[in-house]
Amino acid sequence: MFESTDIHLQELRRGTVVLACLQLLRTPGYGYALLEQLEHAGFPTDANTLYPLLRRLEKQGHLVSEWNTDETRPRKFYRTSAAGADLADTLTREWLALTDAVAALTHDKEN
Repeated sequence: MFESTDIHLQELRRGTVVLACLQLLRTPGYGYALLEQLEHAGFPTDANTLYPLLRRLEKQGHLVSEWNTDETRPRKFYRTSAAGADLADTLTREWLALTDAVAALTHDKEN
């Protein structure tokens, strides 16, 4: 792909990965498992992108976290907060409206 296309795809994915994380973390999960879930769902994400995003969303109150020290290796589990669920619902509605708008524009071009 062209470099400029890569930049635009990266910008598009940057916003959608926030929504994907908020949706996936309605069920508590930890970073590495979230990376795998995102990859499986079609949102390939680098760890250097995900972990700062999780910290930012937590700082903004959209995620809550707790350490699980029951296993040999402590893990920080995240889950979507009530405010995060509200944001996810809002972003999902907006995403669906945008998808419909793009589809309509695409359909108009085909006719």
